[in-house]
Amino acid sequence: MRDMLGREEVVTVEKALELLLENLSPVSTPEIKIKIEDSYQRISSKDIFSPEDLPQFARSTVDGFAVNSSDTFGATEGMPAYLTVISEILMGEEPVFDIKKGTVAKIATGGMLPKGADSVVMIEHAQQMDDTMIEVTKPVAPSENIIQAGEDVKNGDLILRKGHRLRAQDVGALAGIGLTEVYVYEKPRVSIISTGDEVVPANERVKPGQVRDINSFNLAGLISAAGGEPVKKGIFRDEYKVIRNIVEESLKDTHMVLISGGSSVGTKDMTAKVINDSGKPGVLFHGVSIKPGKPMIGGIVNNKPVFGLPGHPAAITVCFEQFIEPVLKKISGFSERGFADKKTAVMARITKNIASSSGREDHIRVALEERDGETWAIPILGKSGLITTLVKADGIVVIPLRKLGIEQGEVVEVRLF
Repeated sequence: MRDMLGREEVVTVEKALELLLENLSPVSTPEIKIKIEDSYQRISSKDIFSPEDLPQFARSTVDGFAVNSSDTFGATEGMPAYLTVISEILMGEEPVFDIKKGTVAKIATGGMLPKGADSVVMIEHAQQMDDTMIEVTKPVAPSENIIQAGEDVKNGDLILRKGHRLRAQDVGALAGIGLTEVYVYEKPRVSIISTGDEVVPANERVKPGQVRDINSFNLAGLISAAGGEPVKKGIFRDEYKVIRNIVEESLKDTHMVLISGGSSVGTKDMTAKVINDSGKPGVLFHGVSIKPGKPMIGGIVNNKPVFGLPGHPAAITVCFEQFIEPVLKKISGFSERGFADKKTAVMARITKNIASSSGREDHIRVALEERDGETWAIPILGKSGLITTLVKADGIVVIPLRKLGIEQGEVVEVRLF
């Protein structure tokens, strides 16, 4: 898309993401059945219902004595209730006796409540008179200090919805109801194609004019953290036929393709042509009103997203967070809304004035520091090609499209890495 002077028009961040998501079907990965110990951070592909109650029996939440609460009503330190101890409930065993009026049984936290008992007196509120008698100095209400059968989960309850990212507590809940396997979507496989005649592998000695491959390692980590499986395809020359061949190969065996270093002057038209020539609808936008990351290319080829990314590491990180990660979530089957999977953010005061141009969304790298009980954000200034600006930073402050900057001391939101 070009303006009246023949220059390429850029789109807003919101418009670019909208174009990607509306042209992409939600899920492109198959479902598989895996053990729950392997399911952390995976996306559930089915609604999960409980096959049983949790817990399956009423149990104590404290150490003390299982009682019928009515036997304790009115008990005080000055006028305690005297009750007879008839037994001790052993952990992991079902009581074979009933609690009748005036009797109690010693019970530990997690122990199964016997029939006739409806609450537990904490051991702190009972005084052992002898082996068979206690005095209770504080009354308990029905159901006090116990968890009823099915209070946590009832048989047939919906536990986790399709599209949910499984957290540690979710996996624990599945174990608690006896589900040791779960259906999840396969992790989306993401091709990383590094381009540039000057780029060499990280383990090689560089010659004058050459640089080591940083971006594929940065992208692989970002992909893994976002729930994808990175597939490094290698480093390729800036030639149309070479790039076209590896892109078409990658479209066959992965779910998304990232072309690093092929979107700026000199190679950007070739990258866009490769995407357009590989399938429909092709390039959706070429250029975004964001800094760093303006020359980014976004496209869809036969329902698989293909991105042409700038060569600078900071720009790649910003573009990944803004565009690639949301698309990766969509094709992975993640479907929750609201605060689920939101990045952690903190509020801080900025330590210096930062100017910004209207019509461009600026992403400023910052380090965080505590000063006199307040959190301050220190801008890490430097060109987007400097990887150490990311290493030194704790997160990013976004200056919106139409804001002309931020002033020293202003409170800002810092999106943590």
